[in-house]
Amino acid sequence: MMAPRVDLPDHFNVATHFVDRNLAEGRGAKTALVCEGRTFTYQEVADAVGRFGNALRSLKVEMENRVALLCLDSPEFVAAFFGAIRIGAVPIPMNTMLRPADYEYMLNDSRAGVLVVHEALWEPLRPVRDRFRHLRHIIVVGKGAGSLVAYDELVRPQPPTCEAADTSRDDVAFWLYSSGSTGFPKGAVHLQHDMVYCAELYARPILEIGEQDITFSAAKLFFAYGLGNNLYFPFSVGATAVLHPGRPVPDKIFEVLATSRPTLFYGVPTLYAAMLQMADAEEEAGGGHGPARLDRALRSVRICVSAGESLPAPIFHRWKEKFGLEILDGIGSTELLHIFISNRKGEVRPGSSGRIVPGYEARIVDEEGRLLPRGEVGNLLIKGDSAAAYYWNKHQKTRETMLGEWVKTGDKYYQDPDGHFWYCGRSDDMLKVGGIWVSPVEVENALIGHPAVLECAVVGAQDTDELVKPKAYVVLKEGHRPSPELAEQLKAYVKEAIAPYKYPRWIEFIPELPKTATGKIQRFRLRA
Repeated sequence: MMAPRVDLPDHFNVATHFVDRNLAEGRGAKTALVCEGRTFTYQEVADAVGRFGNALRSLKVEMENRVALLCLDSPEFVAAFFGAIRIGAVPIPMNTMLRPADYEYMLNDSRAGVLVVHEALWEPLRPVRDRFRHLRHIIVVGKGAGSLVAYDELVRPQPPTCEAADTSRDDVAFWLYSSGSTGFPKGAVHLQHDMVYCAELYARPILEIGEQDITFSAAKLFFAYGLGNNLYFPFSVGATAVLHPGRPVPDKIFEVLATSRPTLFYGVPTLYAAMLQMADAEEEAGGGHGPARLDRALRSVRICVSAGESLPAPIFHRWKEKFGLEILDGIGSTELLHIFISNRKGEVRPGSSGRIVPGYEARIVDEEGRLLPRGEVGNLLIKGDSAAAYYWNKHQKTRETMLGEWVKTGDKYYQDPDGHFWYCGRSDDMLKVGGIWVSPVEVENALIGHPAVLECAVVGAQDTDELVKPKAYVVLKEGHRPSPELAEQLKAYVKEAIAPYKYPRWIEFIPELPKTATGKIQRFRLRA
């Protein structure tokens, strides 16, 4: 597959590309957003974007000023994100599930002068308001603004027409902070052309997204993965996006699927596993007879997508058997903005991340940066024009990660003879057992195949000789109880599934795994 050409003019504002272009192409009356039963046309979205841009200008916000967004998935998020970009300001979507100390760090690090925040998310921040050193304006979405500026009161009176800033395709457009699983988050600085690159190279050719599609992403808009899935991908073709402000728990996700009838569904491996467990429970409760209610919820979906971390092959097989749908697993990152290696419809290699997305290049190298032959595990480097320009205020980390045109992903991979890439864990998660690299992900995938296991994480632990061996932390499915006998069964199961030396020497049962707010397992906490 040849990579599509992405030619943009020198003078380019990405808000006009994703919003105004849909009006110019005759989609003003078409539904752009659906949110909790309300619909919004492309014309209404364009008006909201213009009003928000004018509201920022009324607050004396200028080009390159930062605007922090602590918003639920909502029309206000969309208006604030594109409205800021429209006037040349820089929106910074922030994870809605962090602690006040994290927001204090990000607001002070970014020097944002404006914060747009949903009222429910503002309450925990109120006690630390005086610690935000650069914040001049707090705009509250909802009725609980109190002495602060209410979003509706500020934005509604503004005119809908807002002149776009004369930005270039290489101007800064927005930032995204990394999830910060091992320390303070880093602000990845993305440019005006980056979103277009992802839409044209991944969404159009790999997902074959079109104007008729309805998208729904369980991954939220503040997440690099969700931002593409449910905002600029559908807006790139004039499709419709279904927004869900609430938590992405299985029963609510099934409810949205049933009522909104999306054609493209985006999830993460943990969610797919939880949804399968809920569907299995429903089937058992009904005695296994007749079409299950949850099965019917997915009948409109033509493609399921997974990213965030590697999708185990057993989950793929169970999902396809249960719902008749493939899950297209892929790998992306905050630094590259979206997916750069992906499986294709009808060509899925279960357990692999797929093949390189045309327009990107990949290298697998050793610790000295030397190219490794296919089949050998090494560090994955990616080259592509959606890469962040740098980390804000993190010179040394930028030098370590962004190696000229190449980005060091921090992932261990190997490539098979057919060109498929196989994930072997994070660079700092790999285990050397008896002098041989062992991927914790491979051991986890084997464990997840056991009918008693819901989730698991494998880390290195020292034996009595202070040699590193795999240790597994296991979360059991409902109806299964921890026992020494079950632990021995799991060890034997892994020995049968993969090379025996890779089996976990210890099994510890725990009620839940520690995770980041975006659902990634925090193995460093288990190692500690």
